Amino acid sequence: MSDNVKRSHDAWQRILTPDQYQVTRMKGTERPFSGKRQKPGLRGVYKCVCCGNPLFRSEAMFDSGTGWPSFGSPISDGSVAESEDRSHGMTRTEVTCVRCDAHLGHVFDDGPPPSGRRYCMNSVALEFAEQG
Repeated sequence: MSDNVKRSHDAWQRILTPDQYQVTRMKGTERPFSGKRQKPGLRGVYKCVCCGNPLFRSEAMFDSGTGWPSFGSPISDGSVAESEDRSHGMTRTEVTCVRCDAHLGHVFDDGPPPSGRRYCMNSVALEFAEQG
C-alpha cells in the first residue's frame, strides 16, 4: 500500500464514526481506558482505521498501564511518520499514518526493551485484523 490517500473533511466524516473522525482527522485523544482492547491470545495486525495501512503487530503490544494501546515498535520503518507536537503546552512526538496522515497517538522513550519506545495509540484509530 504505497498510494497516499487524500480526502476532504466532508468525505472523511461520511466514512468514519464521530469518534474516529475527531481523533484521526482533528488530532483528538480518546479518554484513557475507554477504547477497544485486543483479546489475549489473538494474533494479528493493527491497521489504520482510515486507510487500512498495516501499522503494528499484536506481538509488539504491551500493557503500559496508561489506558491506551501501547506498542514497542511499528510493523515497519515506513508505516508511520513522527513529528514534533507542541500542543497542550507540552512537547511530544506525534505519530501519524504515513499513507493517509491520520493522527494515531504519540510515541515516548519510556517503553520496554529492545526498542525502549512506547507507541501510545488511540484505539479508535486502529482496526484489528486477526491472523491465524
